[in-house]
Amino acid sequence: MKKTKRLVSMLLCFLLIAAMLAGCKKNNNTANTSTGDAAPAATDETTPTEAATAAPAEKFQIKLGIWPEDTLTDDIKLHEGYVKTFNEKHPNVEVVPDHYKYATDTFVSLAESGNLPTIFETWYTEPQKLINGGFVADITDELKARGWDTAMNPSILNLLSKDGKIYGIPRDGYALGLMINTELFEEAGLVDDKGIPKYPKTWEELAKTAKTIKDKTGQAGLCLLAKDNAGGWHFSNLAWDFGATLTLEKDGKFVANVNTPEAIKAMEYVKSLKWEYDVLTPDPTNEDWGTGFVNLGTGTAAMYIAANDAVNQPTQVNGLPVDKLSLVPLPAGPGGQYSLSGGTPYMFSKDATPDQINAALDYLEVMGKAPVATDDAVAGMKADAQNKKDSGVPVIPRFPCWIDQKVLDAESAVQKEYSNVDMNLFNDYFNIIKTDGNLRLEEPGSAQDLYAELTKVLQAVITDKNADVAALMKTANDNYQKLLDENVNK
Repeated sequence: MKKTKRLVSMLLCFLLIAAMLAGCKKNNNTANTSTGDAAPAATDETTPTEAATAAPAEKFQIKLGIWPEDTLTDDIKLHEGYVKTFNEKHPNVEVVPDHYKYATDTFVSLAESGNLPTIFETWYTEPQKLINGGFVADITDELKARGWDTAMNPSILNLLSKDGKIYGIPRDGYALGLMINTELFEEAGLVDDKGIPKYPKTWEELAKTAKTIKDKTGQAGLCLLAKDNAGGWHFSNLAWDFGATLTLEKDGKFVANVNTPEAIKAMEYVKSLKWEYDVLTPDPTNEDWGTGFVNLGTGTAAMYIAANDAVNQPTQVNGLPVDKLSLVPLPAGPGGQYSLSGGTPYMFSKDATPDQINAALDYLEVMGKAPVATDDAVAGMKADAQNKKDSGVPVIPRFPCWIDQKVLDAESAVQKEYSNVDMNLFNDYFNIIKTDGNLRLEEPGSAQDLYAELTKVLQAVITDKNADVAALMKTANDNYQKLLDENVNK
């Protein structure tokens, strides 16, 4: 594998942390002990009876946009347990389930109408847009009071900050890999004597492996996405492996670089998967992030590009037995071997009050998603791991978002205690993303616009055997440059 000279990995440091940041200190203030709401302590001027009869903390609500969707009943039960623990210390706070899935086409209207939940999840490509638009709350004071600001990975902190103010905290990180339905590999005779899949090491091998699976099982070798932005997202990783860089920076401006020979070659490869090898699902233009997991989980596709933070999708959501899922490295190409890395931050509605923000942060601690290893936090980690085990979801190492060694050690101990899979099905993936230069951030500029333009090309080459790839990539390049100039290069 070629080693890149470019220092791009936000998440590589997650895995290569050599030492903890000193001074991470949690403040014990919570939502119902803020200055305005706390009952006064007994003093010489205030008798114990007067203190005991003082007004209770004011009641308020927090709307949890991080609540599981209705179909994930076990996850809902898990959160109901979190709410019970939370309300033991915060009886004045009403927790309102408000499942929300971030979407670029609806977010602004929700924010402007005041209908965003108190806390929600987005993508690491979005925080600066949301901050610049004034759609999210400044949580600097709340984090500093707890010491959480110094516990955050510096790269993540930079993504979630502007002008010295902090607007979010990380939920987790991910790196794209290749998910495998090992049942189909077994049926095709592509496993070793221990049942570990003989997965493709290069993109050329992937095409041949997919062809073997299609010939021997009748099922698609690979589920390729070509419906929405997720298609362009996946393709950008493939393009890197062919040696492409899709966005350049020159003189403080972003420049589209979509129609290079390397990027065109990568798109020609995609075209061959359809018209030369015929190894894709019947209509990739109807395949999106969710249907990809349906195909993998139900056995209508053997391989799918996906990340470590979504192992519940083929298993818990779509029924694949927990021991029949493998996550391996993405193949190498003529330009190298990369894993697109990113993650999910928690952000807060611009309308959230300090009390609501503090309450939501306390809820994250109960979930075990905070940079502390308190009894409540560790109990939350264990409850999450037990729920995964009960629900048939692989309990595997998570990408740490924080750099406090006590938190990292607690997470590792919980993962090992509740492990329910043969880690030989996952070890190569975790080893490759620790390799210098493997992790690579999403393209700068306007990644979502880039993905949308690339998906248009994917749709064309999948549906038209005679599609002119070079001409299509030039159109995508021109369209992307126009969007950069209109929306970013100002």
